[in-house]
Amino acid sequence: MKTLYRLSLVCCVSFLFSCSVNKARTDNELKQYFDKAGAEGCFTMLNNADGEITVYNMAFDTLRVQPAGTFGIVNALIALQTGVLPDENTAISPDSTVLNMDSLCNTNMNIKEALASDCVLFDQALSRKIGKANYQKWLDSISYGNKKTIGAVDSFWCNNQLAISPDEQLGLMKKIYFAQLPFRKSVQESVAEMLLREDNSAYKLYYKNGFGLNAKKIPVQWTVGWIVENRHVYFFSTLIECKGNVSNSSTSLSITKNVLKHYGFFEGKK
Repeated sequence: MKTLYRLSLVCCVSFLFSCSVNKARTDNELKQYFDKAGAEGCFTMLNNADGEITVYNMAFDTLRVQPAGTFGIVNALIALQTGVLPDENTAISPDSTVLNMDSLCNTNMNIKEALASDCVLFDQALSRKIGKANYQKWLDSISYGNKKTIGAVDSFWCNNQLAISPDEQLGLMKKIYFAQLPFRKSVQESVAEMLLREDNSAYKLYYKNGFGLNAKKIPVQWTVGWIVENRHVYFFSTLIECKGNVSNSSTSLSITKNVLKHYGFFEGKK
């Protein structure tokens, strides 16, 4: 009983708001998908129906690193809540002076397009409109990771000062889905729908990727979101450290999909 309590506590302490968990298990079979991709990291999933959490690599699950591109989710919430963006269709112009960026990312776009394309230039342009004071207020309000906003306003989430763990990301996904964050319900519902990437008769897959360098200059990747099948929702969070020659920015997404397939998703039978 004490062992079960300690395991549940580990999972809950750093969850943003998801301490209703009553089960937790480690699945080391998932290691094969990380090894195949030449990466080290973790996968965490919460079955909302029964509160069961499945974790591969608990050491990584509670490790805080920069949120990288996944911070775009919070950016969208704050921008729409504060009126910095009047609505999701309002376009702004990223700083196109940055070299070696995809041409799509150098054009005017709205927040939905920016989230879909993982455009860091858009997030940076938006952050300068939001301002440091707004960020600190809202990061404190939602207990986002370590809540640090040290450094320039357009890079504090990718300079390894602000940091968040996979289990905290998982809690954030759950709160967004159920519109339980201290933002207007309409704002949370709008941002949640912006994360929809695959929609068919079998399932709906929502996610946001992120890519950056940790404090040791090792590439890290995120994929966070949820999948809905037969009206059942499962939240997930994947964090990887890239090893060797791994440079594909979609590696974490590939691992996530392989793991979901491993568990029988994508067939409409869950």
